[in-house]
Amino acid sequence: MPEPFTREFHVRWGDLDFNGHMKNTAYLDTAADVRLMYFDSRGFSLREFERLRIGPVIQQEELQYFRELRMLQVFTVTLAAAGLSEDGSRFRLRNEFFGEGGRLAARVFSAGGWLDQSARRLTRPPEGIAEAMRDLVRDENFVVLPSNVER
Repeated sequence: MPEPFTREFHVRWGDLDFNGHMKNTAYLDTAADVRLMYFDSRGFSLREFERLRIGPVIQQEELQYFRELRMLQVFTVTLAAAGLSEDGSRFRLRNEFFGEGGRLAARVFSAGGWLDQSARRLTRPPEGIAEAMRDLVRDENFVVLPSNVER
């Protein structure tokens, strides 16, 4: 069975909240970093997105907490597809954060689409991006989403 895209991090000083554990915005920022790392690994760097005048836009995020992550703790983040439209225009992604002993610490679901930066509206991505989305490991609850753009 294929493995999800994975990256390793450690909790930094700026990631902490008043209670001394990783704050909600740090989870969301790290989830975004992992998404962009995935696209970069598939040949879609920030420069390439700029050249194409397209970029991912997140319309909704949900964060679930299971265990705390604390200062300097090493953690692993995975990326999987939780949903995708047939034309690749809409997506739902799942990031999971694993702490010590591989124990699930948090889960982030991000739903979005692709912004045409010239027209300032949602669009279908170029085929290479759609293919990268289709190649993501699918989570156990994967759903096919309706397209968000008119044909």
